[in-house]
Amino acid sequence: MEVKTSLLDNMIGVGDMVLIEPLSEDTFIENLRKRFDHNEIYTYIGSVVISMNPYKSLPIYTAEKVEEYRNRNFYELSPHIYALADEAYRSLRDQDKDQCILITGESGAGKTEASKFVMSYVAAVCGKGQEVNKVKEQLLQSNPVLEAFGNAKTVRNDNSSRFGKYMDIEFDFKGDPLGGVISNYLLEKSRVVKQPRGERNFHIFYQLLSGASDDTLQKLKLDRDFSKYNYLSLDSATVNGLDDAASFRTVRNAMQIVGFMEDEVQSVLELVAAVLKLGNLEFKPESRCNGFDESRIKDKNDLKEMCELLGIEQSVLERAFSYRTVEAKMEKVSTTLNVAQAYYARDALAKNLYSRLFSWLVNRINESIKAQTKSRKKVMGVLDIYGFEIFEDNSFEQFIINYCNEKLQQIFIELTLREEQEEYIREGIEWTNIEYFNNAIICDLIENNKNGILAMLDEECLRPGTVTDETFLDKLNTVCAEHQHFESRQSKNSKFLTDHSLPHNCFRIQHYAGKVLYRVEGFVDKNNDLLYRDLSQAMYKANQSLIKILFPEGNPAKVNLKRPPTAGFQFRASVGTLMKNLLTKNPNYIRCIKPNDKKAAHIFTDSLVCHQVRYLGLMENVRVRRAGYAFRQAYEPCLERYKMLCKQTWPHWKGPAREGVEVLLKNLQVPAEEFAYGRSKIFIRNPRTLFFLEEKRRQCLEDLATLIQKIYRGWKSRTHFLLLKKSQVVVAAWYRRFAQQKKYQNIRSSALVVQSFIRGWKARKLLRELKHKKRCEEAVTTISAYWHGTQARWELRRLKEEARNKHAVSVIWAAWLGTKVRRDYRKFFRANAGKKIYDFTIQRIMQKYFIGLKKTMPSMSPVDKSWPARPYGFLDGTHQELRRVFHLWRCKKYRGQFTEEKKATYEEKLAASELFKDKKALYPSSVGQPFKGDYVEITKNPKYQKLNSLVEDKVLLADVVSKINRANGKGAPRIFLLTKKSLVLADQKTGQVKASVPLLDLSSVSVSTQSDGFFALKLKEGSTSAAKGDFLLSSDRLIEIITKLHRIGATSADRNQINIDISDEFLVQFKQDKVCVKFIQGTPKNGNGVACKRKNNRLLEVSVPSP
Repeated sequence: MEVKTSLLDNMIGVGDMVLIEPLSEDTFIENLRKRFDHNEIYTYIGSVVISMNPYKSLPIYTAEKVEEYRNRNFYELSPHIYALADEAYRSLRDQDKDQCILITGESGAGKTEASKFVMSYVAAVCGKGQEVNKVKEQLLQSNPVLEAFGNAKTVRNDNSSRFGKYMDIEFDFKGDPLGGVISNYLLEKSRVVKQPRGERNFHIFYQLLSGASDDTLQKLKLDRDFSKYNYLSLDSATVNGLDDAASFRTVRNAMQIVGFMEDEVQSVLELVAAVLKLGNLEFKPESRCNGFDESRIKDKNDLKEMCELLGIEQSVLERAFSYRTVEAKMEKVSTTLNVAQAYYARDALAKNLYSRLFSWLVNRINESIKAQTKSRKKVMGVLDIYGFEIFEDNSFEQFIINYCNEKLQQIFIELTLREEQEEYIREGIEWTNIEYFNNAIICDLIENNKNGILAMLDEECLRPGTVTDETFLDKLNTVCAEHQHFESRQSKNSKFLTDHSLPHNCFRIQHYAGKVLYRVEGFVDKNNDLLYRDLSQAMYKANQSLIKILFPEGNPAKVNLKRPPTAGFQFRASVGTLMKNLLTKNPNYIRCIKPNDKKAAHIFTDSLVCHQVRYLGLMENVRVRRAGYAFRQAYEPCLERYKMLCKQTWPHWKGPAREGVEVLLKNLQVPAEEFAYGRSKIFIRNPRTLFFLEEKRRQCLEDLATLIQKIYRGWKSRTHFLLLKKSQVVVAAWYRRFAQQKKYQNIRSSALVVQSFIRGWKARKLLRELKHKKRCEEAVTTISAYWHGTQARWELRRLKEEARNKHAVSVIWAAWLGTKVRRDYRKFFRANAGKKIYDFTIQRIMQKYFIGLKKTMPSMSPVDKSWPARPYGFLDGTHQELRRVFHLWRCKKYRGQFTEEKKATYEEKLAASELFKDKKALYPSSVGQPFKGDYVEITKNPKYQKLNSLVEDKVLLADVVSKINRANGKGAPRIFLLTKKSLVLADQKTGQVKASVPLLDLSSVSVSTQSDGFFALKLKEGSTSAAKGDFLLSSDRLIEIITKLHRIGATSADRNQINIDISDEFLVQFKQDKVCVKFIQGTPKNGNGVACKRKNNRLLEVSVPSP
C-alpha cells in the first residue's frame, strides 16, 4: 500500500506562504530564514514557487527525486521545483493546455539553474525513443552554447545571464518533445567594450583563449595572454570554480550536438577573434589642410589581421574609421571623423558585430531544434529573464529591464487573478472582486505612444537639431511633471525643487517595487544605437558569408535611407510580442531569491531578502491569494487525511467523498463561513481553520498511536504468557522427575543412617555397662580421698577466720579517725563556699549575656535605633553603656565611607539645619533635595561662556533668581553667581553683568518664617556697593543660597560671619528710601503661588499661601 504524504506533514516553518499566520513582512522573511537554515530552499505561494539560491550542491535533484514527484499532486509532497514542472507538464499532456514557466529574480538568484532543472525534469519524465532522445539532447545542449556567448561573471554572480531568454518547447499529443524555439531579449552588448570593476567580458572570449588548441589560436591569430586585449578586464580574468578550458570543450561538443557545421563553428570563432582584435585598434589625430582633424590608425597590424580573418580589404575598413558618408535623397556628404568619433565607431562596430552574432546563433539553434512536423503542437514556454534592478548608478539598460519587469508584474497579477477566477467559476464558488495595486499607470507612463517616456525618447532621437540628454530630460519635465509616479528636480512640480536626493541630471520613477533614480547620461546614444553606414557597407564587402548575413543593410543595392528603429522601440515591440504570447498560455511562476551578496552558503541577509521580496511583489501575491479562500483541496485527499477526526468516517467511509467531508466538518462544528463546497474541492477561507484541523489530526494520531501501542503490547504480553505457560509445563515435568529421584535418594540415605545409629546405640550401651562396673570398683578409693581432703579444708578455714578478726580491729580504728577529721573540716568549708559559688554564678551570667548580645546585634545603619532588651536588672548601666559605645563605633564606620565631596554636602545640610530648622516653613521641603550648586551649567552652556570668563574665582552656586522691583513688586529673572569673594547678578538672556557685590560689603540676610523664597541682601552703609541699595530677591533654592553664603563667611578668616535675620517683617534700603517688606498668610489672586504687591511708597506686602 502506498503511503500518502502531504505538504503539511513534518513541515519546517510554513511550506505555503498563503497559510502563514499572522501575515506580515517580518513573519514572511522569518519563515524563509527558518526553511533556508534547514536546507528547505523551496516555498510555495499557492502555485508560485519561491526558490532560494543555496550556493551549494544539495541531494534533491537525483533520479529518485524525479520519480518521487512524478505524477503526484502539487501539494502532495514538500515544496520543490519538480512539483511545479510536473504540474505544468501533466496539464500540457493531459488537459491540452499550453504552459509557460516564468522565472524571475535578480542576478545571482539562480534563474539559469532553475530553468535547467525544469528542462532536465521534463526531459526525464517524457517519453523515450531514439528521435525523442535526440530532440531532448539538442534542447538541453542549447544551454551551454547560449551561456558561453550570453553569460558573464559579475560582482553578484559568476555565471550571470546578460540577456533575456524565452524558450518554447513543443510537444506532440503524447507529451513527447518535438523541438523548440528560442527568443532572446536585450543582450548587454555594452559589456563587449567595457566591463565594471570586478567583472568579466562574456565567457566565450576567455574560453577561446584558454581552451582552444595552439593550431586554432594560430589560425585565429590570437595569443593566450589576456593582457594583450583591451576588451578583456584583467582583475577578474580567472574565476574560482570556473574551468574555461573545459567549458570551451563543452561548448564545442554542444554546438556539434545542436547541429552546427564545422565551417559555421570556424566562422563564429573568427568573428569572436575579430572582436578581440577590434578592441586593440588605437587612433591618432592628423591635421588636414582645411584645418579639421582626421583620425588615423596608429598600428595597422591588428587591423590587417582582423581584415584577414573577416576577408575584408584593409583600405576599405581603414577608410570607414576615418570618414563618414551622410546621404540625403540624391546627395552624399562625406565628413572626416576625429579621434573621439573613431573610437565611438570602433566600439559601435564591436558591439553590433557581437550582438548580431549572438542573434544569428539563436536563429541557427532554432533552425536545428525546430519541430519538423507541421501538425498541431502543444507548447511549454520557459522564460528566464532579468529581475528588477536598482543600482547606485542606473542608466538606459536598467530602465529597459525595469520596464520589462513592470510588464511581467502586470501580467502576473492579471493571470493570477484570472486563474483564481476561473477556478472559482469552475468549482461553482461565488467570485468577489479583489482590491490590488494595478501598475498599468506605470506601464502607461513608459510605453504610451504619445506621452510615454520611450515615445519621447524616440521623438528626441529623430528630431533635427542639437539633441542631448539634457534636452530629453527637459522634455520629460514638461510632459510628465504632473504624473504621480514621475519625479524630477527640474519639473514644474514644486515639491521636488528642494529634494537634494534627486540630482539635476536625473529623474525618478516610482515602480511597483520601489523608487528608482535614473541618470539620463547616455540615454540618447544608447537608444540610437547608431552604426555608421560606411562601417555596415565595409562589413558587407567581406568575403565571409556570415558577415554578409549579419550586415544586410550594407548591401549597396538595397540602400535604405530610413533611420533604423531605436533600441527602445525594438525592445518595446519584442516585450509586447512576449506579453501576447504569455497571455495565450497557462502561467507557472518561479521567483528566485539570493540570500546574500557573498555567494556563500549558510548566510541569510534579512535586508537583502526583504528588498527582493518587495520588488518581486511576493507580499502582494500572498494577499491576492488570501483575499478569497486561502486553501483548497480535492475531496478524496481531504477525506483521506482527516477521516480519523469523526467516528462516522473512521476507518472507512462508504459513500461519496464530498458527503464524507460534509459529515466530517459538521461533526467538528467548523463555522459555515469558514469553508465552501466546490464541485471537486473543499475551499477553506482562513489558515486558522486549516491549522485547527491539523492540530486535531495531530492529537488524534497521537491517540491512535497510543491505541496501537496498547493493542500491540497486549498481544505481545499474551504471546509471552503462552510461551511461559508452555515452558512451565515442560519445566514442571522435568522437576517432578528430579524431585522423585531426589526423594528416593533421601529415603535410602536415611535408612543407612538409622541402621548406623542403632548399631552405635548398642555398642554404647555395652560400653556403659563396662564403665559402670569399673567405676564401682574405683569409688571406694575416691570417697576415702575426698574425706581426707574435707578434713584438711576445715582446718584451713578456721585458721583464716582468726586472721580476719585481727585485721577488722585495725580497719574500724582507721575509719573512726577519718570520721573525726571530716567533722573538723566541714566547719571550715561552710565559712568560704558561698562567695566562690556567687562569683562562679555571676561569671556564667555575664558570659551568657555577651553571647546573646552577639547574636542579636542591630544593623550597621546609624539611624537604626533598635537595641536588644536588657535580660537582667543589675546589668542596666552596662547595657546602656554598651549601646552608646556601639552607636559611636557604628557612626565612625559609616563616616569612614564618605568621600570629601559627600562630607561637604552633609556639612552644608547640617549648617542649613542649624540655621533654619523649626525657624522657616520652607526648610522641610529642602531636606530631601541635594545641593547641586550649578543649576544653569554655566561652564558647559555656550550662551554663558563670556559670563563665566568674567568671574575669576570658582563658581560655588549658579541659579536663576527673581529680582523684585520696588515699584510694582514684580520679579525680573537674573543669573545669580556666588563665589568665595563676591556675588554677581546678570541678565538671563544676554548674560550681561548687572551687579557685582564683594562679600565684604554684605552685612546680613533677611528672610521670613513662611514657605516663600524671598530674601534681602543687606549691604554695609558707606560701602561702594551700597549706592543702589539692598537687593530683594526670590528663589526656590533659598535654603541652599543662604546656607552657602553663611558658610563662606564662617570659613573665611578675613571677614565677619554674615548674620541671618528671620522675621516676617524687615526693612530694605532702596537707594535713599527704606521700604518695609511684610509677609502675611492668605490666598493670592494668581492661584497657590506667592504674590508680592506694593501697598504704598514704604510698604511691600507678600502674600504666602496658608500651609
